[in-house]
Amino acid sequence: MYEIHSTTHTEETPPDGPAVHARGLRKSFGPADVLRGVDLTVPAGSLLALLGPNGSGKTTTVRILTTLLAPDGGAATVGGHDVVRDGAAVRRAIGLTAQHATVDDLLTGKENLEMFAGLYHLGRREARRRAAGLLDRFDLAAAADRLVGTYSGGMRRRLDLAASMIATPRILFLDEPTTGLDPRSRAELWAVIRELLASGTTILLTTQYLEEADRLADRIAVIHGGRIVADDTPAALKRQVGAERLELRLTRREDVPRAGAALSAGAEGGTGIRLDAAAREVALASHGPDHLRRTLDLLHRADIAVERVGLRTPTLDDVFFELTEAAA
Repeated sequence: MYEIHSTTHTEETPPDGPAVHARGLRKSFGPADVLRGVDLTVPAGSLLALLGPNGSGKTTTVRILTTLLAPDGGAATVGGHDVVRDGAAVRRAIGLTAQHATVDDLLTGKENLEMFAGLYHLGRREARRRAAGLLDRFDLAAAADRLVGTYSGGMRRRLDLAASMIATPRILFLDEPTTGLDPRSRAELWAVIRELLASGTTILLTTQYLEEADRLADRIAVIHGGRIVADDTPAALKRQVGAERLELRLTRREDVPRAGAALSAGAEGGTGIRLDAAAREVALASHGPDHLRRTLDLLHRADIAVERVGLRTPTLDDVFFELTEAAA
């Protein structure tokens, strides 16, 4: 968990070039090489989603870019400022919302925002003005005088994001902001993020929800094993994994491993086969009607009963699995 919430305000003119630019970032913790040469670029006014398995280096990358952690090698600029040599200027340009809400449960929503504004030396009148504006903007005005301990998870996360905007940063880092939220609260937070993006804020978002990245991001970077293994638009990444996938739901859960073995042996998907024993599902790249017929014939000869068959276009789930499996 991070221990800072947001950073101080600046009126500096935004520099030309990308808002975030990293080249060859490296970081090790003891014998573990967490980052092994990360290259990353976020154009000003865009949203880049950083995806990756747990332990892939997402949070370490964010901590370096927000000056919370020094890199062992490589270089990075945020807002045109070097994260090592000019950390104070970086902090004046950014806001950060951490993985867990850090607002105070014993204060009201309004008191929380006014407290953060006071920490940035904005003055009492300006603190009240900004707090009121953000409470309204994040649909929290009706709950402004309630203790945050009575807020729902979605309300707390909206307040957390509002606090990171109290200093009007032009670059915002969101580290898994919707983790643990119900679908309605997640959709509400997505609407706020879209509004921030439309207003010109540059956003780097880490998330475990691939649908979230698909809906919000201009570009997606996938990090695995401490390196960026893909960086492109959502549509372009989906095209990399083919036009369609064949999905089969088996009658018996215990047949899932046998189905994978039978299809691999029959060259009907090879390493691209995905197995989900809990859901009794098998998925593999589709290569047209003849491929479907051959697949069903192989399973029939192996005495594996199929309950349902379907075709669907690629999703970011397919991209994620293919990229991380290939990197592994």
